[in-house]
Amino acid sequence: MEKIDSFKVDHTRLLRGVYVSRKDYLEKGDVVTTFDLRMKEPNKEPAIGQAAIHTIEHLGATFLRNHAEWGSKIVYFGPMGCCTGFYLLLSGDYVPQDILPLMVEMFSFVAAYNGEIPGASAHDCGNYMLNNLPMANWEAKKYLKEVLECMSDANMTYPV
Repeated sequence: MEKIDSFKVDHTRLLRGVYVSRKDYLEKGDVVTTFDLRMKEPNKEPAIGQAAIHTIEHLGATFLRNHAEWGSKIVYFGPMGCCTGFYLLLSGDYVPQDILPLMVEMFSFVAAYNGEIPGASAHDCGNYMLNNLPMANWEAKKYLKEVLECMSDANMTYPV
């Protein structure tokens, strides 16, 4: 089997940041842009705990889908299997600079959130007890301070 593009990225040199992972061109000419929201340097720092990443997923997805400007463009927001960040799929052709204000807004929301976690009930979620709001707040604050607020071109282009 041929190796897929995401496994061709040099993860030993991958920094935390916001990257375009891929662009898919649909039959009608529409584009779906997949972003890699990399919160951890792979294999160099601990991954995000499952309960924290699950909480960020619930808060982030709720925030994004309710966003006045971007809500209708959200295709998907969810965690990477390696627990080092998230994938954000948007309808449209975008570059990281286009979504930086949105990411600052979303991670600020997660960092400051102090309420009931949306969808954290047996009725709404398949593993509703796997949540950790304090760690989700902490991870979001860390990403905001150390990555989003000081993004450079080095954090926007995959090392090959």
